[in-house]
Amino acid sequence: MKQQVYRWSRLWISTVLMVTIALTSCSQPAQSDQTVKVSPELEKQILQVIRAHPEVILESVQAYQQQQDGQLQQARQAFLDQMKTNPQAIIGKSPATGAEAKNIVLVEFSDFQCPFCARAHQTIQQFMKAHQDQVTLVYKHFPLTQIHPQALNAAKASWAAQQQGKFWEYQNALFTQQDQLGEELYVAIAKQFNLNLDQFNRDRQSPQAQAALQKDIQLAESLGISGTPFFIMNGETFSGAVELSEMEKVLATVQASKGQKN
Repeated sequence: MKQQVYRWSRLWISTVLMVTIALTSCSQPAQSDQTVKVSPELEKQILQVIRAHPEVILESVQAYQQQQDGQLQQARQAFLDQMKTNPQAIIGKSPATGAEAKNIVLVEFSDFQCPFCARAHQTIQQFMKAHQDQVTLVYKHFPLTQIHPQALNAAKASWAAQQQGKFWEYQNALFTQQDQLGEELYVAIAKQFNLNLDQFNRDRQSPQAQAALQKDIQLAESLGISGTPFFIMNGETFSGAVELSEMEKVLATVQASKGQKN
């Protein structure tokens, strides 16, 4: 009986942990019609065991964390393997520029309102100018909406520009005018690049735009990415507003692993 209640207590704690995470996760919103129901008698038994064996709490947390870590490791490994064997599957319909061969793919997860992303953008421009014949740059949206209120709207506007073949120009304009993000700027940039405004407005407000962004967000979360900018170059990862020299070192490592020369 004691072992049975012990298992119940672990299940109870794990359930509470999962519900808590669901309530705070962008990728797994809590359903309002779903509740965890435990009978008063079972709850009383569980609490009695927890008081007698407080180590249950620690073990349950550790077990849950190990499970999450295992899933994260699997997701990351699957992503890296796919980058090597089938990079086009990773790129999908995301904006891509640079080398057509896709032998070296640099995936960028970014947020238009993140100041560190704006700094990294300048570095990436220098990097791609020097290596556009070797590296394929892929942009993935990861708007941190909890701290950047304009990030999602800016991402939708850039997605709409992509539908008219102007993503990279629009992206650059957003980053260089980051302090002015807002409706007036989104429309002004669209006019600057001669976009069809009716189509631009329809596209950025469409379910397709939301779905495309959500797909990128879910990918970032599945890989355990919590901040921006975040980069993956083949099997190498790095983050933050890195210096050009650091990106060059990562490229050299990737080239060495592929038996290439600068």
